[in-house]
Amino acid sequence: MKILSTELYESQLKDILEKYFQDDFNGAKKFKIYLDTLIINIPTKIKKYKQSLLFEDENIKEVDYENFKVLFYHDTENSHFVILSIVSKYT
Repeated sequence: MKILSTELYESQLKDILEKYFQDDFNGAKKFKIYLDTLIINIPTKIKKYKQSLLFEDENIKEVDYENFKVLFYHDTENSHFVILSIVSKYT
C-alpha cells in the first residue's frame, strides 16, 4: 500500500506553510508534522472519512484538519492512496 501526492497538493502545502507561518517556524513545523501523521494514518482509518462533497466519486474522500480539507483518492484496484489537494474550508 502506497500513499502518493500530486504536484498540486505539494504546491498548495508549500503556499500554506509560507503564507500562514511566515514568522512562526515552530507553528509550521507542528502543522506539517501533524498533517503528515494524519496522512500516514489514512489507510487504517479510511472508513472514518466521508466522501468529498466536491466530487461524485465515492473513492474521493476528505479529511478536515484545522481550517483545511485534505482531499484524497483511494485507488482500490492498486491499494494506493493519492493526496489530491489541500484547500481552505472557507473558500
